[in-house]
Amino acid sequence: MTQPALLSLLDEGVLTLTLNRPERLNALSTGLLADLAAALDEGVAAGARAVLLTGAGRAFSSGADLAGDGGVTANLGDTLTAFYHPLFERIAGLGLPIVCGLNGPAVGAGVALALAADIVVMARSAYLQLGFVNIGLVPDAGATWLVARGAGRAKALEMVLLGEQMTAQQAQAAGLVARVVDDEALAAEALGLARRLASGPTIAVGLIRRQVAAALDLDLAETMALEASNQTTAGRTSDFREGVMAFLNKRAPRFRGE
Repeated sequence: MTQPALLSLLDEGVLTLTLNRPERLNALSTGLLADLAAALDEGVAAGARAVLLTGAGRAFSSGADLAGDGGVTANLGDTLTAFYHPLFERIAGLGLPIVCGLNGPAVGAGVALALAADIVVMARSAYLQLGFVNIGLVPDAGATWLVARGAGRAKALEMVLLGEQMTAQQAQAAGLVARVVDDEALAAEALGLARRLASGPTIAVGLIRRQVAAALDLDLAETMALEASNQTTAGRTSDFREGVMAFLNKRAPRFRGE
């Protein structure tokens, strides 16, 4: 029986999405991209409060499936517009936090998918590689924005112009990933973070992730205006009232995501 290209599991509020094409190093086919978008929508509808994204086998993702159903046509921009952009825009606008358990190499668009998460936990043996230049292409799927914003101009240009591998330690030093752990500790560390976020004040967490992204492009006054608007929204939630009561009563809050 053919295994699904994406494994989806909702447990304790955490929607775990596992890229499941290990024989292709989890290369991104057009079908897998559509499956990811659909799984996010289904998870939100089912009550997920956090997302954990990882890969099966020894890689996270080798990027677009150039030798298979990767949408390689005479006009690659059409493929990006039709399959990649809807998914990455869905991720950016998601009201849930995303943890990436970066279990192995992430290459090309696989780098963009990993870095689209809010917290990236990277296995010590894994690496990042924006190797587009090695095949005569340019970075896509938002990789340019994600890496330039995370690592700065100099490091971004080094990565994309040379197309070399970046180790986990280098990625953390460049500000691209939050944590680096031993390979055998990755699954537990990533799941623990996802569960922690899933038990938090979901509405406020969703506002925070979008607020930080917006702040990268706004000036101070615009950012403060956005903070004020979001604070009004967060201040009307049941979780805010629970947080205050827990603080006053010196107990741990029991957030319900409402």
